[in-house]
Amino acid sequence: MTIREKHYAEILLDIEAVSLSPEEPFTWSSGLKSPIYCDNRLTMSYPELYRDIINGLVDLVRENYPDATAIAGTATAGIPHAALIADRLELPMVYVRDKAKGHGKGNQIEGRLAEESKVVMVEDLISTGGSVIRAAQAVKDAGFEVLGAVAIMTYQLPIGTNNFREAHLSHYTLTNYENLVDVASQNPELAKFQDSLLTWHQDPQAWSEAHTH
Repeated sequence: MTIREKHYAEILLDIEAVSLSPEEPFTWSSGLKSPIYCDNRLTMSYPELYRDIINGLVDLVRENYPDATAIAGTATAGIPHAALIADRLELPMVYVRDKAKGHGKGNQIEGRLAEESKVVMVEDLISTGGSVIRAAQAVKDAGFEVLGAVAIMTYQLPIGTNNFREAHLSHYTLTNYENLVDVASQNPELAKFQDSLLTWHQDPQAWSEAHTH
């Protein structure tokens, strides 16, 4: 774990953007039961920490995608992060809906990209990678180059890794699931959850089925 990864894991845990509850699991929109739930929207309620997070995301773009000429946020969670990143980098920004609107101009991409734009996608959280991969494909289908994606955190799920590999889309995050577990285990109140958290990560489906009543 790098100093940066540890730092951002501590931030998410400190503001309770990450909640741990193996005994009363959370239910994701997919129906999967999970001992962890991450709500990065809470970061926006802490201005000083949020500036720190945006600075980190800006650094990820500069380090990994120095040729970027535009920023695209995924709707809706990636939009605020993308807007601030674009502002710091002085680059144009668009956002991408999950599907085209059913009214007006029927846009899926909101905003305007210049010809030959090289785009970096911005997401808040990566689980399976589905939303940012679909958004990236929409940008590609519109005729633009997608360099890759950045996000605050990834669950490091095997399905997500496979999805990104199949989509030929690189991605970088400020921290990840393993970092969160390592940092949480240093807190006596959270350390008792470590085994359950690691077991879930090894096989989320099996863990979910075992905790479904």
